[in-house]
Amino acid sequence: MIYPLITAVRYSFYSWNGIGASTWAGIDNYVRVFTDPELLISIVNALILIVFFTVIPVASGLALATLIRTMRPGPFAAIARTVLFLPQIIPLVAAGIAWSWMYAQTGTINTILDSVGLGFLSRSWLAGFGTALPAVGLIGSWVLTGLCTILLLTGIGKIDTSLYEAARLDGAGWWREFVTVTLPGLRREIAVLVTITVIAALSSFDIIYTTTKGGPGISTLVPGISIFRLAFTQSEVGLASAFGVVLLALVLLAVLPIQLLARERD
Repeated sequence: MIYPLITAVRYSFYSWNGIGASTWAGIDNYVRVFTDPELLISIVNALILIVFFTVIPVASGLALATLIRTMRPGPFAAIARTVLFLPQIIPLVAAGIAWSWMYAQTGTINTILDSVGLGFLSRSWLAGFGTALPAVGLIGSWVLTGLCTILLLTGIGKIDTSLYEAARLDGAGWWREFVTVTLPGLRREIAVLVTITVIAALSSFDIIYTTTKGGPGISTLVPGISIFRLAFTQSEVGLASAFGVVLLALVLLAVLPIQLLARERD
């Protein structure tokens, strides 16, 4: 892991097509990363995906885990856990292909809209400049919600039940119980999930490559796709390496404060 990282940092200071001789470029590649509109848009798109890869799955996971906790132990609760976790074990490439079929003009989603009288909303979801990024983001939400639910459900199981009993004796309703007992007891699990999902959003590649390849135009372009294009399509290995280093720094800037905040609260 260390050697490729050091090599990438070294390449980032050179202008190199990956085959011929390289020439010293200094910080020119980094300047291009922060001045090229297309590369900047890919970073913005990745930041937007945090809403779909982090906020929605974690919030949904909290709601579903709380709901499942209130169920009586039995086959239905076990089936619910299995169904929710199933997307997590499906390869992301397979998930992307399946969802691209459902998002098609004649796909499942438009068929359902037509059947309930909402046919005017039908469209090619992955081909629209305004709908492609949210559509791809929802695939990430679907994949990660199960992981969030199972981990949070496990965390809820570790909370001392006497705390819930004390809250009920004090007259706390379900919302007060959730805010004062469940959320504080899930700080570590939430920190782990936010870390994992933020990294998944910023380094996303598989789902987007199999569904839109960054299109239409650059509406779903993300750093992973940009780095791939620069290195293997445009033969700009130095610039691709610089963007990879910038992406690493961006991930660390997003993740380290979460870890520090979680430790301080502990």
